[in-house]
Amino acid sequence: MPVSLSARSLRLVPLYAALVALGACASTGGTAPTPQVNALYGQLDQASKSYEKALQQAREGDNQGSQQTLSSALEQLKRASAQCGNSLGCDPQRFFSVYDRLLRLKDGSFSLGDDVEVSGEQVPEGGNAGKTGAASLPQAQRSVTLLHGQQLSELIAMNGPVKAALEMWLTQWRPNLMDAYINYQYLRFQMWPQYQNRDLPEAVLFGILAKESGGKVHAVSRSGASGPLQFMYATGLRFGLSSDGGFDERFDPAQSARANAEYLDEQLKIFNNNLELTLAAYNGGEGRMRRLVGDETSTSFYDPRIYNQLSQETRDYVPAVLAAAWLFLHPDSYNLRFPKVDGAPGNITLTRGASLTELTVCLGSAGGMNDGWFRTLRNLNPRLDPQVTLPSGTRLNVPKLLEKPYASRCTDGPWPILANDLHTAVVPVAPSPPPAAPAPRPSAPTKARSYVVKRGDTLVGIVRKVGCTDVQEVAQLNGIKHEHIRPGQTIKLPACR
Repeated sequence: MPVSLSARSLRLVPLYAALVALGACASTGGTAPTPQVNALYGQLDQASKSYEKALQQAREGDNQGSQQTLSSALEQLKRASAQCGNSLGCDPQRFFSVYDRLLRLKDGSFSLGDDVEVSGEQVPEGGNAGKTGAASLPQAQRSVTLLHGQQLSELIAMNGPVKAALEMWLTQWRPNLMDAYINYQYLRFQMWPQYQNRDLPEAVLFGILAKESGGKVHAVSRSGASGPLQFMYATGLRFGLSSDGGFDERFDPAQSARANAEYLDEQLKIFNNNLELTLAAYNGGEGRMRRLVGDETSTSFYDPRIYNQLSQETRDYVPAVLAAAWLFLHPDSYNLRFPKVDGAPGNITLTRGASLTELTVCLGSAGGMNDGWFRTLRNLNPRLDPQVTLPSGTRLNVPKLLEKPYASRCTDGPWPILANDLHTAVVPVAPSPPPAAPAPRPSAPTKARSYVVKRGDTLVGIVRKVGCTDVQEVAQLNGIKHEHIRPGQTIKLPACR
């Protein structure tokens, strides 16, 4: 049960003291900082005061004002840290430490003190020493944090692997991240309710989707994992993803999200709500993770006893999912702008026969979709073959913003005619090449000669010496079965011309 705000507020004094101390220590030790650096360090003190103000606003019930105060403090720290990087003698890491804490507070995570108390139970002193991520939190707090979602950031340890994954999503994987976000927004109305039913964080759903398939409903991996959340066949069956009239339900976004939520819920219970271990089980197999972890479910995923025994794929997978989830929560804090997507669901009823490919052509870039609507139409209608012409009267799922463009562009006029002309174009089929002529057989032998088998001889080796016959011919000539010969045996060999 979540702790009341007043109770949590009373335990925040240690954090405030830590922030003030951090700001104070910024101006002591080593070479005396310049006036410019002192001014920047002063902004650390200001961030601490902003935190105190936000806390007071929260105590008074002004949650909106509290969030605005924190947002302003975060913006101030971003600007200051940028200036610090260009100022001799300034330590940017001090800004990042405060920034990270304020960012977590902005999520509603008011349990950062060392004396966190949950449901009246005091955390044993030193019980979480040296642990990171989910393992650094008491068990009851991990459960509340994960299952209530709003404090998910407490489960994500901002360590080296996660930071490296953040960089990948923001650079090399950035196009994949954007595609995944757009695809998810149109699938959200089907997938997110499945997570809500289990009280799981939406950011985790997005993180898994982004890493597994990029939001491509019909994705299939080399290992046979299928669907937007990449279920293996046997695991899918275990969670009710079977065949419905020949359709593999792993490709159904709603059913796949339901099964994924059930899987996570099951594994979170097994691993004591350790999200990192649960994600590792999802990627690397729950059986393997149970054997590695044993009864120590509070251990960190990064514990060498666990981490070093996992495949490179799983070692990369877990921080990649967490990093994508973190960016889903905090895009602005990483200079990332997700596009605005109106994912409201809608539907159309075809007034004339058309395939999904034809609809893609006649819809063009309606609604500002420069990449076209083919992927979205397929994702929202996963049971349909995109090349098959659907009869008039067929009802299709589409984003609501396409209802009017369909009526204006695809029911009459030049675009559906053009689309149909392209779709029905005949591509010449080249005739299959004639079968290759059989290789010429070796010259026919004229007569037979005798050969005495020596120790170590094989029928294949003897035939190679002759060079104009094959094993089958020699075996038939001598009545030999299974190529069995023995030393001293006299056999007949063809004599070549």
